[in-house]
Parts: sequence; structure tokens; C-alpha cells
Amino acid sequence: MDKHSLIHLFHIFFVGPLLIYIGINRDKTNATLLHSLLYLGLLVIMYHGYKAYKTGSWVNYIHALYVGPLLVLIGLYGSGISRKYFELMLLTGIAALGYHTYYLFF
Repeated sequence: MDKHSLIHLFHIFFVGPLLIYIGINRDKTNATLLHSLLYLGLLVIMYHGYKAYKTGSWVNYIHALYVGPLLVLIGLYGSGISRKYFELMLLTGIAALGYHTYYLFF
């Protein structure tokens, strides 16, 4: 299995469902899980920021400038953040699931 297929599978079975779960449960999500999003978001920003700098890939820019900061915001404010950020998380999870499922097969 090639690298891209593994990335797609990771997003289909872990990232997408995680974002959807948090987006649906919003403030009822475990506080530890919400807090861990801060560190995950920082990791996403650093990794994809570096990759965006090196390659200029639009995928890395989306992760570094949208996904990472969204994770950091929700991780920082937890259940006290506005519902609109959880809605963005839900939409992002659905988009990730659809995008990666499509590209896994086509």
C-alpha cells in the first residue's frame, strides 16, 4: 500500500470520525479530549506550515491556516467556545471523510 492510501485511510478512520464526533457532541465532549486538540492543532500547524513553506501545496496551507488554528481554538476554550466553531469542526470532519474516501478509490 502506498503512502497516499495510508494517509487517506488515516483520515477516513481516525481524523474524519474524530472531528465529526466533537462537532456533534460539542460541549458534552470529554474535557481532556477537547484540551488535547490544542496540542494536536499546534502539531498540525508546525508540520503543515513547514511542508507548505517547502512545497507550496494547497493541502498544507489548508491544514496550517484553517484546520490547525480551529483545533487550537477549540482546545484552548473547550466547551466555553461558541457553537459556530463546533459546527465548523463538524463540517470539516464531513469534508475530510468525503474527500479522502473519494480519492482513496479514484
